[in-house]
Amino acid sequence: MNSWRDAILNDFVPNVSKLTLVADPDCLLTEEKLALELRERGFDLIEFNDPVEFRYAYESKYRSIWDRGEHTDLVVILRLQDAELESLPYDLLQAGRKLSFNLGDLFPTLSYPVIEKLDRSLLDALFDAQRKSPPDRMGDNATKDFILRHVFGIAAELIASEVELLRALLRMHYGKLQIPLMLAERLIQILNGHDGFKAWPLSQIVPNDEAFFAFLQESYPLFLSRVGSANQVRENSPEYGLKYPGPDRLPFDHQDIKVYIDNLFLEGKLTPVEAKGIEVDAGSWVRSGIATSGVDDDELRVSRLFGLVEKELPTAEARYSDWIAFALKWAELSSLVHCGNSSEHQTRLREIGDALNTTFAGWLADHYSSLINLPPTNPAMLHHVPRRLARDIEDSSSSRVALLVVDGLALDQWVTMRQLLQKQDANLVVRESATFAWIPTLTSVSRQSIFSGKPPLYFPSSINSTNSEEKLWKQFWEGHGLSRLDVAYQRGLGDGDAAGILDSAIHPGKTKVVGLVVDKVDKIMHGMQLGSAGMHNQIKQWCQGGFLAALLDQLLEYGYEVWLTADHGNIQCNGKGRPSEGVIAETRGERVRVYPTPELRAQVAGAFPFAHEWQPVGLPADYFPLVAGGSDAFVNLGEAIVGHGGVAIEEVIVPLVKFERKIR
Repeated sequence: MNSWRDAILNDFVPNVSKLTLVADPDCLLTEEKLALELRERGFDLIEFNDPVEFRYAYESKYRSIWDRGEHTDLVVILRLQDAELESLPYDLLQAGRKLSFNLGDLFPTLSYPVIEKLDRSLLDALFDAQRKSPPDRMGDNATKDFILRHVFGIAAELIASEVELLRALLRMHYGKLQIPLMLAERLIQILNGHDGFKAWPLSQIVPNDEAFFAFLQESYPLFLSRVGSANQVRENSPEYGLKYPGPDRLPFDHQDIKVYIDNLFLEGKLTPVEAKGIEVDAGSWVRSGIATSGVDDDELRVSRLFGLVEKELPTAEARYSDWIAFALKWAELSSLVHCGNSSEHQTRLREIGDALNTTFAGWLADHYSSLINLPPTNPAMLHHVPRRLARDIEDSSSSRVALLVVDGLALDQWVTMRQLLQKQDANLVVRESATFAWIPTLTSVSRQSIFSGKPPLYFPSSINSTNSEEKLWKQFWEGHGLSRLDVAYQRGLGDGDAAGILDSAIHPGKTKVVGLVVDKVDKIMHGMQLGSAGMHNQIKQWCQGGFLAALLDQLLEYGYEVWLTADHGNIQCNGKGRPSEGVIAETRGERVRVYPTPELRAQVAGAFPFAHEWQPVGLPADYFPLVAGGSDAFVNLGEAIVGHGGVAIEEVIVPLVKFERKIR
């Protein structure tokens, strides 16, 4: 076998059985590439979580097909640990064949409690290592060392210098490798045995991306203070009060290190610092980390980011995590360009964006369906977000959670907003990622999926409205053991006295979960006539008013774990013609039209080749979207708008941010 997936795929031959029941406690079948392969073979996957929801999907979508004598290959997945297939309803057990898969069978010589903590995207490297050099049966520590070496490329016992340590940490955190806490603790245990690393705050910076980057951020001015006018190291340096004290001087200028540091400043993970009295050559790598107000430096950063994104454009075979990592870089560049005034940069961004979105739309057509059933640990889609928050509460019975949904906030607009928020509150810690919105990227589709924690398939009666959000939000949390009285919801926010509005919506001592909709950005978008640059300018003005900063401050002060996301983004578009279809479209948006049958949709699609007949994955049975691609729109020819509803990266990949306070 060349892959761990082969051992599973051998049991899935099309047309053998219309129904397959699978015990899958380790979430193997829903791993992105395996789910894609199963779908290509004609298998539909559906989880058995809530019996009522399952029965609705099963009866409405599959039983009716079988009753007509047609065949589908349906796979029902039971995920619960220790759950047996016999707990499924009797009619399923009578009709279906039964299979079971787990990590212990795939990796028999490794410690199961260790490998079950790994992100499933890392199993390829682990299986390859096991195949090339089959290990003897291992205990916990030996398994951890094996994984660190073969999956993360870290031979902890061989790290002997500060350069080697810093390089290993940069590879791990910059590469966004999801290292489980138990592996991080093992790495710390080994490194603590080295006398040369006693000064390093390993317990903080090894397991935590943000702590590591904050450590670098604090150490960089110390490094710069020793750089003279000829980039020579000076002996004397000022003392700094550091949150993450470490060695006197990190080797930022080592050839293996500086390439990472350069990119971290370019991509916004590190913030350039003031460095008065230091002269740096224009081509020096040090320059990207020094704050200046010069136009030349802004031009240099934009130019280098263009080079970075052009080099790292994802391919049709990329994982969803590759697209998220790329989208964060694309957002940094887009924010700089839209906040600047260079028509040359805007033209170049648009040209790259057109090619990018063509690739992205093709990738979505093949891969999007494989995201729906992924575990919510690192939310891949918006309906995973409340499930992740519920896990946080379950893991810490005293914690409270607030979710802010900024309606219509694109990822590049979040970058602009983040910079202002951090200026307004120097103690704000931002843990930044992104996730996929629901397609079509309409508020009534995507925002309801957030508050319900479900695919739109499960709210067909309200899919064209947002009026059921509060009910869905409270139902979700009731299903996770909370009382309705513990859950709050408020929408229509964006102006006024944030603290007063919050106090009227929640009881600080009692409310455990609060969902808030800030719709100011969406209102700006729908009145926008100055394109993306105008969006950034008005979002800046609104953010400077302080409403969002005050809202975050109050929630953190009340002890909430605060998350922010958006239901969809937006993109500057150009009209390619407005369909004259009378009343046959149920939704007539600028970037999406929705039809009750595929035949009606096909009638219109032929006249608009820029649009995609989107497969109704996770959508109600009578919901057939025709979505715009690239920067095209269903408006009059030549008309320019800012819109949403389509499949551009700017609309589909949205921010997912966690806020914390620095320890004062």
